[in-house]
Amino acid sequence: MDDSQILKGVLEGCVLAVIARGETYGYEILSVLDGAGFDDLMEGTLYPVLTRLEKKGLISCRKAKSPFGPMRKYYSITEKGIVYLKEFHSSYAKITAAAQKVFDGEITKAKENENG
Repeated sequence: MDDSQILKGVLEGCVLAVIARGETYGYEILSVLDGAGFDDLMEGTLYPVLTRLEKKGLISCRKAKSPFGPMRKYYSITEKGIVYLKEFHSSYAKITAAAQKVFDGEITKAKENENG
């Protein structure tokens, strides 16, 4: 199955959640997501997400010299981003809980109980 459509809807929230932990940069975000199981995620997927989040005003970006070499972009969550993340997390929890009920067959049982 092609996971890209499911991933697209979830990735912004996950990236924002990583940034909400504290100022960070792209490679660090990729490392955290990889550790969580997003093992096929590449820079070419992450950086457009970061750009969208910045354009929406959910994160801010500053450039600074890396302790290990060239300039690096550091990302921080904004107040607007914190609000968005809370809303995203609530919506995500509601949707995944409803989907899990369907996968577990609970929705059929609930319908049977209503008709029974």
